[in-house]
Amino acid sequence: MLSFIVPAYNEEFELPRTLQAICEAAQDRQYEIVVVDDASTDRTAAIAGELGTKLVSINRRQIAAARNAGAHAAIGEVLFFVDADTRINRKHVTDGISALKAGCSGGSARVIVGGTIPLWSRFCLNAFCAVYFGLNLGAGAFLFTTKTNFDAVGGFDEGLFVGEEVYFSLAVRKLGRFRILAEPIITSGRKLRMYSAREILTHSLRVLLRGPSVARSRDRLDIWYDGKRETGSTTI
Repeated sequence: MLSFIVPAYNEEFELPRTLQAICEAAQDRQYEIVVVDDASTDRTAAIAGELGTKLVSINRRQIAAARNAGAHAAIGEVLFFVDADTRINRKHVTDGISALKAGCSGGSARVIVGGTIPLWSRFCLNAFCAVYFGLNLGAGAFLFTTKTNFDAVGGFDEGLFVGEEVYFSLAVRKLGRFRILAEPIITSGRKLRMYSAREILTHSLRVLLRGPSVARSRDRLDIWYDGKRETGSTTI
């Protein structure tokens, strides 16, 4: 049994195609999709219900809390965490399961940003991904592990508002090999289109330099929590 956990806040435009991609990726396997609606003010919850997912509603406005809520509601032995603006395919599912069967404790996948993004952002993103995945860390947009391992590490740290995927990856890595799949996921480049280079670099450097001290409060994390959305699905 597979559980696909999709945290969502105001994702009425992206969510339908993400859910469709998950269904196509899972195909004939036994699976469920758990959508965690974290205080959305649009049709996110309605769409999740219309498309037959298991809907969990919380009011935290925190990605770590949303992922944990979905995992606690899930009944599958294998957990796939997929962001609401991210597309996966069948190979991510089959390769993820194969990695777990081979003894890996969990894993993730490399990232491709969909749609048109500024040239500066593509250069910076490529450099960041080379370093980040070179360190064998998982992307928050797509992570997988077993329910047993998730429980063993205590899930995602709800004291963090950003960077929780880094600490989750490090914790899961202590249980065994952590596999970065060769097949990249496709995720939205909307932040790179909606914010200036100065805004993104300033926020990113603040988090990198100050670490957990700035990540433990939603204050000054506007890029992650101001809720800006594009008015249509442009991931692919």
